[in-house]
Amino acid sequence: MIDTSEFQLQSTSVGDPAAPHRAVFMHGLFGRGRNFSRIAAELAPEVQSLLVDLPNHGKSGWTEHFDYAEIADIVADHLRNGFAADGPVDIIGHSMGGKVAMVLALRHPELVRRLVVLDISPVAAEASRGEFKHLLGALASLDLNAVQRRAEADAALLEQIPNTVVRGFLLQNLKPEGDGYVWEPNLQLLNGELTNVMSFPEFASEQFTGPVLWLRGAESEYVSDADLPAMHALFPAAQLHTIAGAGHWLHSEQPEQVIAALREFLLQT
Repeated sequence: MIDTSEFQLQSTSVGDPAAPHRAVFMHGLFGRGRNFSRIAAELAPEVQSLLVDLPNHGKSGWTEHFDYAEIADIVADHLRNGFAADGPVDIIGHSMGGKVAMVLALRHPELVRRLVVLDISPVAAEASRGEFKHLLGALASLDLNAVQRRAEADAALLEQIPNTVVRGFLLQNLKPEGDGYVWEPNLQLLNGELTNVMSFPEFASEQFTGPVLWLRGAESEYVSDADLPAMHALFPAAQLHTIAGAGHWLHSEQPEQVIAALREFLLQT
């Protein structure tokens, strides 16, 4: 096990430190904290936000294995020694980051005032849910030795990932190095341990009894009605809201609806 208190976790604060509310945003697989820049800006001036690069992503350090409990503990130490030093904060997570957020609330409830989970459930997702197995496999198959311009990587992935928005989202993770590019996230680990990424830890009797908002995209496969009992078993106060016209990346596809839902939920005292 790593020393979670010494882990290099990158985060960026947005907004006024004197704001009455504080919110922490955690991105999904192959994302980064800045994916929530627009959401954070729209929540100001009432909310100061912390945008986190989760382990194995962005500017944060890498781990040897993928473990939700370990990642949640890393984030908890980071918050306890900084953003949440003066008391509990609101935690918001999308997809993989939503699972980290849920595990954080269950393991460290003293740090969490309100919890928001974006389009993910506290269950092990079957391979049929979503497309990350295909997406990461496509990225892993890309020969970076033959890539000297980002446009070349884009063209090479066009057939396997025809969606321009998704392809662009993933390619933001290419980092220039020398005469070519490398993946900034830990692609080898994430692709190799995708089963763990798609899983969710078992909790025997733990519950987070604070307020929870559960947002899902109406066109997404990641949250089904069959997941409601599992959510309410761990988060009895959870309220489900569906975002119309949105898939899995609901905060990018329907930002106005997501911002409105967040403002209504987070600005309560």
